[in-house]
Amino acid sequence: MVPLLILVFPGCLIAAFAFTGYAFGSLGRVGLGAADRTVWLRSAAGLIAAVASLLYTWGLLHVVGAVVEAAEGGTESAPVVDCVTPGQEERASTVVDHTVSYVPLGFVCETSGGGSYTSDTVPDYVNPGVLVLALTAAGMALTLRKYRPRSTV
Repeated sequence: MVPLLILVFPGCLIAAFAFTGYAFGSLGRVGLGAADRTVWLRSAAGLIAAVASLLYTWGLLHVVGAVVEAAEGGTESAPVVDCVTPGQEERASTVVDHTVSYVPLGFVCETSGGGSYTSDTVPDYVNPGVLVLALTAAGMALTLRKYRPRSTV
C-alpha cells in the first residue's frame, strides 16, 4: 500500500504541473492578443484539470498522513486513531486492518466481522470537487476536439 502511495502522490503533482504548463504554453505559443476562443477554452480546460489534480493531491496528503500514523504503532495503535469517529467508538475497537481507496479517495478501516467503513480522514469536499472539476475539464476537452471554427470569408 505504501509503495503505491509513494508513486501516486508525486504523480499527481507532476500532472498538475503538466496541465498548468499546457494551459500557459497554449496561450504563450500564439500570444494573449492573438488567442482565439478555442485557445482560451483549451487553456481553461488545462487549468481546471490542474486544479482537480491538486485537489486530489490535497486529499491524498490526508490519506498519507493517516497511513503513516497507523503504521507508527505505539501505545495508541489499537484502535487506529483515524478509524475512531465521534459517537461510534465501539466500532473502532473492532478494526483489524486498514486500506486505501483511490477512487473515491479514502482511508478504509476493515473490521473483524469482515465489514469495512471509510473514515473521515479525507475532507468532505475533496471527492465531489475532484469529480466535478475532472468531468468539466474532460467535457471541455472533448467538446473542443470536435469543435471546428468557422472560416471567415
